[in-house]
Amino acid sequence: MQLTRYTDYGLRTLMYVAIQPDRTQLFRIAEITEVFALSANHVSKVVHHLGKLGYLDTIRGKNGGFRLGMPANQINIGTLVRQLENSLAPIDCEKPYCIFTPACQFKGVLSEAVNAYLGVLDKYNLQDVVSHSEELKPLLPGFPIKVVLQG
Repeated sequence: MQLTRYTDYGLRTLMYVAIQPDRTQLFRIAEITEVFALSANHVSKVVHHLGKLGYLDTIRGKNGGFRLGMPANQINIGTLVRQLENSLAPIDCEKPYCIFTPACQFKGVLSEAVNAYLGVLDKYNLQDVVSHSEELKPLLPGFPIKVVLQG
């Protein structure tokens, strides 16, 4: 199963904000788009949606931006994925219509697989996936590089 770009962008945005040392700092969409080389239009929609869901506090205006709307350990990954994905169905038996649909057992197998997938995601929260932030931060563009001089 593959997540949509929409969910991917949402996860990246939340992870980025969660690894920052100052949780009160406001971030801008332009920062996310620059760091991850993403479309500003897409990120804007995702940030707006994450704000409506309460994952981000969004502040409008010239000095506005966004920050986490709740502690990272309260953001369950499985719940987040369910809220951001339009559909979690791995296949669409209706388009084009499959003649096996009325008696198909494979739909049940796929449903079980999706439930297992979501069951694993339900075990983790945002804090779990950024708990190694000291390894993540140096991967960010512009992170201070420590130069070691040998002499």
